[in-house]
Amino acid sequence: MALNKILVAQGGGPTAVINQSLVGVVMEARRHKGIDLVYGARHGVRGIVNEDFVDLTQETSHNLELVAGTPSSALGSTRDKPDLAYCQRIFHVLKAHGIGHFFYIGGNDSSDTVRIVSEQARQAGYPLRSIHIPKTIDNDLVGSDHTPGFPSAARFVAQAFAGANLDNAALPGVYLGVVMGRHAGFLTAASALGKKFPDDGPHLIYLPERVFVLEQFLADVKAMVARHGRCVIAVSEGIHDAAGQPILAQLAKDLERDDHGNVQLSGTGLLADLLCEEIKAKLGIKRVRGDTFGYLQRSFIGCVSDVDQREAREVGEKAVQFAMWGVNGEHRDGSVAIQRTGYYSADYSLLPLEAVAGKTRVMEDLFISESGTDVTDAFRLYLRPLLGSGLPDAYRLRPAPVAKVLAV
Repeated sequence: MALNKILVAQGGGPTAVINQSLVGVVMEARRHKGIDLVYGARHGVRGIVNEDFVDLTQETSHNLELVAGTPSSALGSTRDKPDLAYCQRIFHVLKAHGIGHFFYIGGNDSSDTVRIVSEQARQAGYPLRSIHIPKTIDNDLVGSDHTPGFPSAARFVAQAFAGANLDNAALPGVYLGVVMGRHAGFLTAASALGKKFPDDGPHLIYLPERVFVLEQFLADVKAMVARHGRCVIAVSEGIHDAAGQPILAQLAKDLERDDHGNVQLSGTGLLADLLCEEIKAKLGIKRVRGDTFGYLQRSFIGCVSDVDQREAREVGEKAVQFAMWGVNGEHRDGSVAIQRTGYYSADYSLLPLEAVAGKTRVMEDLFISESGTDVTDAFRLYLRPLLGSGLPDAYRLRPAPVAKVLAV
């Protein structure tokens, strides 16, 4: 049986550019004579085991391009984290449908799924080419300079904090924003790119790469309010104590857990509320406001990095090229990675699946200030070209004081 079919799926949290990768796969596949059909699995691996496929070969190029520019996962996604038995069912379906090339767009868990499916095919002697296409706003895939989806989410975070800072400057007080990132603080750190003037917020940034001490946090806030008359704070949802316990678990009485048994950090709003209550109660500051960005940062339409769009498309295209042509004549499974060259340009490589699967990258020390509450210029230089063109700017009045007439 000729294995001239491709199957592509999307897994994990949606992003603003994941559809660029999907369309990159479909459009590039159409250029290769060895491919007859391109199937898409609805809702990721769950759609594979349920044989819930759509024929993307029948999509028009025009509509594909419109979908490419639309945020979120066009095929639908899933939070299923397949074990060996689950992956065996995936392989069984792929074999039954005569799939010769399997592309899975996703993060850490998705790369591990591809690894296991690849091993099953190899053990069975079935000629399946399995390629993982990177995607995650957390920017925590090992081996990549950065991951598609992160730059657009970072652009949103930087602009959101720039706006929050303007608001806070007009009506001074304490503002605290909680940003996604269980283990890696890249997205929270992106808040620093919204600063323009020296006294702009965020004045304090707290990352999961550093131990969070509540008493020191309160002292930091007090010092910033004394210095600036106000304080803007960026906090990662994954902040934890010296024992690795999430701060949310310390402050909250009742905790939700996700399908994998992890403490539910995103979407509850609890961490922001509880930290704000600590500031009010311990520092006596009345005007304290907190937000939890939650899903807003993932697929925010109209706030997409053009660099991110281009690279998300290219990782999809390169995945097909690696699958069809191999790397230097060698055909193997793997995970597509973005490599930085020059001040800023990107190249692509195919990493072994075992080098990526199940591993988590965190922010490097050179990106975090000695105080642990800010980022370094090295991080700003790293992130700025990824945010793309056309970032909005903010300006200030240059008021000339008028002398008082009445005695005060």
